[in-house]
Amino acid sequence: MSSIVIRGGTLIDGTGAPGVEADLLVKDGRIAEIGSGLSGDRELDASGAVVAPGFIDIHTHYDAQVFWDPALTPSCFHGVTTVVAGNCGFSIAPTREADRENIALTLEKVEDMNPASLMEGIPWDFETFPEYLASVERRGTLLNYAAYVGHTALRLYHMGAEAAYERFATEAEVAAMSQSVREAMEAGAVGLATSFAPTHVGIGGKPVCSRVGEFSEFETMAGELTKLRRGVIEATLGSGFAYDEIYDFQRRIGVPVTYTALLAIPGLWQHGSAVHRKELEKGNTQVWPQISVRKITLQTQLRSPFAFDSADCFAALYAEAPEMRWERYRDPQWRKKAIEELTHTPLPTRWENFELAETKVHAELIDRNLVDIAKDRGEHPFDAMVALSLEENLETRFRYIQANDDEEGIEHLLQQEQMAMGLSDAGAHVGMLCDAPLPTDLLGNWVRERGVIPLERAVHKLTGEPASIFRFEDRGVLREGAHADVCVFDPDEVAPGKIRRVRDFPAGADRLTADSPSGIRHMLVNGTPISENGESIARAIDERPGQRPKQLGLA
Repeated sequence: MSSIVIRGGTLIDGTGAPGVEADLLVKDGRIAEIGSGLSGDRELDASGAVVAPGFIDIHTHYDAQVFWDPALTPSCFHGVTTVVAGNCGFSIAPTREADRENIALTLEKVEDMNPASLMEGIPWDFETFPEYLASVERRGTLLNYAAYVGHTALRLYHMGAEAAYERFATEAEVAAMSQSVREAMEAGAVGLATSFAPTHVGIGGKPVCSRVGEFSEFETMAGELTKLRRGVIEATLGSGFAYDEIYDFQRRIGVPVTYTALLAIPGLWQHGSAVHRKELEKGNTQVWPQISVRKITLQTQLRSPFAFDSADCFAALYAEAPEMRWERYRDPQWRKKAIEELTHTPLPTRWENFELAETKVHAELIDRNLVDIAKDRGEHPFDAMVALSLEENLETRFRYIQANDDEEGIEHLLQQEQMAMGLSDAGAHVGMLCDAPLPTDLLGNWVRERGVIPLERAVHKLTGEPASIFRFEDRGVLREGAHADVCVFDPDEVAPGKIRRVRDFPAGADRLTADSPSGIRHMLVNGTPISENGESIARAIDERPGQRPKQLGLA
């Protein structure tokens, strides 16, 4: 491997320390030297730019996409060199052949993944979690790839679909699930993930499997990490596992716990932040709430109304034949009930946050606010939404800012201690949103434009901080001997770019992507350039320099 000098940039090393002018020499996949006047076989120009560690995205759902898209797009365009998949308990292993469709249908409901894409694109040459990791490793990745083993998958594997959705686990089943957790950890899993969120509704409108189990079941499995003294617990909070309960749980388990998500929703962020601050003052806590700078903006259709799933009447739709959806929408009494329920969901629907996004019938209404459209029609916004959708077979798409749009809250949370950047959800909800640009959004909109936190702190939150949570050895920092995961970006230009819809997934499925950020100049993964001067390097896809769990150096 030839040596590379990254010359003339400002080195921000990921620790939070001030930037310094220095060259960086990369050799044999590692940082060989930092200083001035360094020489190598070739050079990358970093003049006027920041040289930083590659970014680490701790909340992705690339579990399936990794097989047909080893570049893990669009994360690879936004400075990300390491991803963590399997969040919220929705890994695709362990899984038996009989449950593959159940896994696909669960991911369709909770993560808006196309089941035809999953069934066609996943090789299904694995059953256990160690076999899944081995399958990923055989194929290789452009980025470093790590994953949790998921609670929902564990229940399906050890209990069967019928029991996993209906009852508590027996003592023997809990023991078997715990053994699978241990085997996964020994094979390279980064931890155990689960969800208790009421918004996570699975097949037929039922709660996902992890919500059916007793909390003691999950804590027993988490105890395997305690015995190993390593790994991370990731949880989506909900009934039985709330903001003020997770800290005591973490102290009992003794490994880091990160939860999703502390969103900037009025009332919610103030409470979550106050609880966190109080627990930090007590000391001895390794709880990391995940925060985001992205407004949770969904493109939703009434054909598959994910944005409304937490309302009982919508959850019930999934237990009926698909053609019944049209009948329900046409029923004024059903719509009246739906409007009432949507007012009292965990995230009450805010109709003023809807816009018409895509339509083949009413082009003149695109980007107009739904409340204004409804006012013109003399209808409730939901009635207008239904009427417009029925005109084109429920294909109309509406843009909805669901949460995290309280800018005061985002600013506050960004400035708090021990809160992790997360919830990009990259790889999930691909037909509805694309939040993989979280790092470029942070650096462009919240650091340069708004000045909410210093650049060095922002880089630390994207690099050294997540690396320390997961104990990724020699990653997330620029120092001699560390792995050469590097992102060179122009601080005056970096921005997330536009989101567009493409059709490039298996079975002809479409998705939203963000493949043209500005300001990302060069990227290296383990010393291999994957982009130079903003252009992707095709041969890097063939080389696939990303390291897999066993190689990531989990301390």
